[in-house]
Amino acid sequence: MKVAFIGTGSMGSLLIEAFLRSGALYPHNLHVSNRSKSKAEMLALRHPGLHVAASNAEAALGSDIVFICVKPHHFPEVIAEIRSVLLETQLLISITSPVLISVLEEQVPAKIAKIIPSITHSVHSGASLCIYGERVQPEDRLLLEQLMSSISRPTPIKESETRIASDISSCGPAFVSFIVQQWAKAAAQMTGISMPEALSLSAEMLLGTGRLLTEGGLTPEQLQRRVAVPGGVTAEGLAILEERLEGVFLSLIEATQRKHEADLAKLAALFDAVKPAANSSVSPDHGDLESDRPEML
Repeated sequence: MKVAFIGTGSMGSLLIEAFLRSGALYPHNLHVSNRSKSKAEMLALRHPGLHVAASNAEAALGSDIVFICVKPHHFPEVIAEIRSVLLETQLLISITSPVLISVLEEQVPAKIAKIIPSITHSVHSGASLCIYGERVQPEDRLLLEQLMSSISRPTPIKESETRIASDISSCGPAFVSFIVQQWAKAAAQMTGISMPEALSLSAEMLLGTGRLLTEGGLTPEQLQRRVAVPGGVTAEGLAILEERLEGVFLSLIEATQRKHEADLAKLAALFDAVKPAANSSVSPDHGDLESDRPEML
């Protein structure tokens, strides 16, 4: 199976490394391209056998699965470059939430899916959000979810749920780590514990709490009741959190939703600028990939 990765930045390289460590893919399966070719070549040095393509179109040509791992505003240019080499049998995967499946289906003949990953996949953990276009068949879903299960827990969702689900699964590690950082900083300032020690304890606590909420089968309410004795220290702390955090997460969701809506509007305008002409076909033309080649992204 040939798998292409267009974009080897932070998330693209994370996914490539995670798939290779899991054994789900091997270097010879992978064809990668990147605007800065040196980044792709560094991956190839670490993983002999990995193919560095001369262009995005070359990477996509003949690949069974094409992951596009670039920033949202680069998508229209990448799609414009690879459109002519894509086939109806190929799977094109977006890993960014603002790029709508319906927009990509208008642009290319390939089968479209959206998979929103998380930094937690680097340790083969966390949920990967899976959203499928109308052309995706059951066997395609099975293939993608088997691949993602090697590094995560694939979780099918509706595209309308993408933003809020991403807030939790993809943005969540940053949000939670910020809370842990502030908690550890306060502990170090007010007591004799060191910051590294407080962070280490917090990390172990998070790991164990996650397992209690998954493998342990506890709900958040049950977990709180198990720990918080009425009138005890934990109950006092929970009362402070309930008082001070009221409305915080509603504000967080409102902020991320506003940014998402703004990104959708910007991308719609960018895609309109590179939309195929009405009288042209999106059927592939495997001509000379080296002629009139736009800059890689």
